[in-house]
Amino acid sequence: MGFTIGGSRGIRETRTGARRRGRMSECTAVAEFTGLWGWAVVPGARAASGSCSCGDTRCTAPGAHPLRFAGELPAGATLDEVTRAWGEFPGAAAMLPAGRTFDILEVSESAGRRALIRLERMGLPLGPVISTPDRRAWFFVAPGAAAELPSLLYRMGWDDADLDLRGLGHGDFITAPPSDRAGLGPVRWLRAPALDSASNPPQARLVLGALAYASHRTGPRRSWRNWASAARSWPRRSMRRPSGAVNVPRLSRSWGSGVGP
Repeated sequence: MGFTIGGSRGIRETRTGARRRGRMSECTAVAEFTGLWGWAVVPGARAASGSCSCGDTRCTAPGAHPLRFAGELPAGATLDEVTRAWGEFPGAAAMLPAGRTFDILEVSESAGRRALIRLERMGLPLGPVISTPDRRAWFFVAPGAAAELPSLLYRMGWDDADLDLRGLGHGDFITAPPSDRAGLGPVRWLRAPALDSASNPPQARLVLGALAYASHRTGPRRSWRNWASAARSWPRRSMRRPSGAVNVPRLSRSWGSGVGP
């Protein structure tokens, strides 16, 4: 059965309405970031079919960076201001600048989920946590964490470990939910913002130990298959303890809150 003219008009109106509702949903989310959580927001590029909406054919981060020709919406921007700005860049991703009200500690998603469970059980203060489509986890912490990360890891005894952990600070941007990142899919909240933590995230030292420990445990060198493969190549040795042997406690790195002396 063919489409009638009236039916076609109805379909067009439905699609237009759906696009309008989608745009308003984006604007509402951005206005929440600026007005409720106190974050600045910048319209970001989108990626499709391997190309970036920024127009640069040699873009090194398609769909994962702010649009250089778009202005920043400051913290406190209203819904009307957001709607006008997003009207100029429809479909733009929402990008949040790090290094102002927060820095980011990034680990693998599996390590982040493990650490989040442990931190919540311990009752430690936590900020928002984001999961990305490329299976990374972003923990919001107080500004300055990225610059202090090497010294914090040193003081906690993790400086010599091979950790999949890095800090994002001044000059870095993250994609905010529910925007698409790099054409891979939307980013999502593992822990949504709250009034008591969005603009006042915890100090990095309170969560870094758990993140480092989880990253160390879930790293490629700690996978069961790698351990099993290595074990098969170990020489067979007697498991009998020599006479007079004593148990010597092993030192372990800190994974809880706080830093060493």
